[in-house]
Amino acid sequence: MKESEYELQQQPAYEVKTPQSAGYNVGPPQQGHVISKQPGMGQKPNDDEQIIVSPQDPLILVPDCPPGLEYLTQIDQLLVRQKMQVAEICCRCEFSNKYTIYNSMGQQIYKAKEESGFCVRQICGPMRPFKLNVKDHQDRTVLVLKRPYRCDDCCFFCCLMKLEVYTADGLCLGRVQQTCSICIPKFDIRNSEDETILKMKGPCIKCRCCSDVKFDVYTADMESKVGRVSKQWSGLGKELITDADNFGISFPIDLDVKLKAVMLGAVFLIDFMYFEKIKDNK
Repeated sequence: MKESEYELQQQPAYEVKTPQSAGYNVGPPQQGHVISKQPGMGQKPNDDEQIIVSPQDPLILVPDCPPGLEYLTQIDQLLVRQKMQVAEICCRCEFSNKYTIYNSMGQQIYKAKEESGFCVRQICGPMRPFKLNVKDHQDRTVLVLKRPYRCDDCCFFCCLMKLEVYTADGLCLGRVQQTCSICIPKFDIRNSEDETILKMKGPCIKCRCCSDVKFDVYTADMESKVGRVSKQWSGLGKELITDADNFGISFPIDLDVKLKAVMLGAVFLIDFMYFEKIKDNK
């Protein structure tokens, strides 16, 4: 066999890119959970397509990442859409909230459903305590969000709202904590050690109508804006008859995946605190 033919046979059929060459700052290869390739790269998006996170497809290793959250390390945006429930519109009763979570291409990656008692929902309304289970496409729980009961008409520090974020195994990832403010919504994004890593500040909700409501996310010292949670205006008709809201989230792509999960939890807390109440008052 000629030397040139031998060299040709020894060449690999394709080039495997490392995380660094693909643009991900995930550190050196380590044992841990793995994620599949970001869907939709170089192809037309399909609304019915779902992201498949498979531990049998070891393309990129993600050390120190809770199971099921590997895909979040690759993205810097999420879309959260609350499902419209016809029975809720017709019966005027409060049903458990359901949400679908998409990437920026409109592909579903997670779903979330509220767990709370029927009587609690009718009596306590948007102030109700609840547990929200976030699941992947295989119906495996990846996050559990818990909010205790708080009276939002009270100005005492002990009644400030909070939402805690856990893994399916009960490991605390962090929490969203409301901070004292008269008119402007303010929140702390805290890690599992209860240290404030990010701060979130919104507009005066009662002064916002017929437009998006934006909650900007800053560093802990409030010097740099690093992200945003935005409640998107759905149109007058839909806003009047239903409490199904749409939210967008943006954050640094290299943000700790655990804090990304806490920022996702902030969406649900904001929805219950401000926009569920607005619809109930109608």
